Amino acid sequence: MFAALGATPAAAGAATGGVESVGGVKGVGGVGGVGRVARPPRGVTLRARPASVSLGRRTVSTWAYGESLPGPRIDATAGGVVRARLVNDLPAPTTVHWHGIRIDPRMDGAPGYTQQPTRPGGTFDYVFEVPDPGTYFYHSHVGMQNDRGLYGPLIVEDPREPLGYDEEFTVLLDDWLDGVSGTPDDALRRLNASTEHDDTLRSDLLGGVVGELRHPYHLVNGRTPDAPAVFISRPGRLVRFRVINAAADTPFRVALGGHRIAITHTDGFPCRPVTVDTFLIGMGERYDFLVRLGPGAFPLVAEAEGKRARAFAVVRTTKLASTPNRNVRLPELNGRILTYADLEARDSDELPRPARRVTVTLGMRPSGNEWTMNDRLANDPMRLRVERGETIRIVLDNQSPMWHPMHLHGHTFQLRGTGWGGPRKDTVNVKPRERLNIDVQADNPGEWMFHCHNLYHQEQGMMGTFGYGPQPPGLGHSTHGNQGGQGGQGSRSDRGGRGGNGTPAGHAGQGVHGGRAGHGGQDTRGGRDGDGGHAGRGGDGGRGDGARGGQGGAGSHGASRPDKPAERPTSRRHRREADH
Repeated sequence: MFAALGATPAAAGAATGGVESVGGVKGVGGVGGVGRVARPPRGVTLRARPASVSLGRRTVSTWAYGESLPGPRIDATAGGVVRARLVNDLPAPTTVHWHGIRIDPRMDGAPGYTQQPTRPGGTFDYVFEVPDPGTYFYHSHVGMQNDRGLYGPLIVEDPREPLGYDEEFTVLLDDWLDGVSGTPDDALRRLNASTEHDDTLRSDLLGGVVGELRHPYHLVNGRTPDAPAVFISRPGRLVRFRVINAAADTPFRVALGGHRIAITHTDGFPCRPVTVDTFLIGMGERYDFLVRLGPGAFPLVAEAEGKRARAFAVVRTTKLASTPNRNVRLPELNGRILTYADLEARDSDELPRPARRVTVTLGMRPSGNEWTMNDRLANDPMRLRVERGETIRIVLDNQSPMWHPMHLHGHTFQLRGTGWGGPRKDTVNVKPRERLNIDVQADNPGEWMFHCHNLYHQEQGMMGTFGYGPQPPGLGHSTHGNQGGQGGQGSRSDRGGRGGNGTPAGHAGQGVHGGRAGHGGQDTRGGRDGDGGHAGRGGDGGRGDGARGGQGGAGSHGASRPDKPAERPTSRRHRREADH
């Protein structure tokens, strides 16, 4: 079962979340500013097109699904089938990736792997089963398109939902620049032409510099703080909020004024409920929380962590209550904050203990704008080879000076710590100088992207492969291929630009940055004794160019606690000089 949601007309002003009974699930509210429409008999149509969309008091030109921002909500039931037809009315190839879904690889929307991008004027029918209930979303996976308006929520209901609540609201967070300060491709070109960063974008919580740039707006359900989304309920109701971070470069610290909240799910999977004041959500992560609403009108604030900006919405339970100021100070934002160590999976969601481990080192080239996995870039990617049925431990070792939200396609993993843990997730934040253990059960054969969900880091090289058995011929990320092998050179001027309409030059990549001369093949499987084979040094990563592979001694290092402060970079000016 699935239904689409249409946008509230722009003339309606502030957005509201409706409440009604749908498909036997009580009180399913829409995206704020979105109401339910008739359920199409064969699924939904996602028409990707240039569009003018309202952000509240400002209208911008962008690319979107139809005329709505976010795109239409798609509802499904666990074990059911989603059918969505992509119609490409863009001047560039595009795909749809179904973020967090354990999906048939042919439906994953990952260009260069098992699907070619849908060309302008073409269509593609996505038909796939959704095995797990939870909060998910969909977005383009071509170039910088995800930093436009090409995203929307996918909510998979549990037919045996154990939680009792009165209604629910879906909250999509985003950072926005398209049509305001150029395009996302313009921003990427500016980053590629420089070796320096804005060192004021800093957070102790994330161990240093948090992002690549300042976005002019931060949105809740496509609305700016000066014309916010409004979620309408009643006092005393127990409400489930589904929060999705669809941003390109911004982590958010989320709180609801005047309330404590109970975290119940992370990345779709349930966890032991934990009561907190606030939580940090990285790009690609999702959190669900329950809250008993009091009488009044309350600020729902998503602080852009380290950026001195915020996304803002209103939760209203009383008509006559005054609307909170968008700049209100919330004590909850400085209260108890959720850590990964607080989260525990259900017993039924525990994964088997791993039989071997590999290390994936997250790094940065001396250029400062090339991000690596085991010192390899996406046009010549690191590949982790697995065999069907095994469970492996991936040790994520962040030796770069920035944090990275790492996302694995087609699977979920279990975060494991020393003496604690762990939730089931598909995206995890790894701070500088931090090592985290994630256990992955290889139960979905295919070739899967494994990458940083900071879109700029992804496009600057931080993408590898999680693949089953021998590497298929011709596999690679050349279609994503703006990353590249200039080694330590800082200049990226050879990167190739986009046309005035943003048409990719070939993802459809954005101008190939040149191959890495002398980089060896990926079929050396030596591995290290006691380490199960290092990707990059063993695993599937032949080196051939003296590049650094995974860190040694993975077996002797446990994961650090995610709530332990990370070491801060020593350089005041964030020139991003790697500690090689």
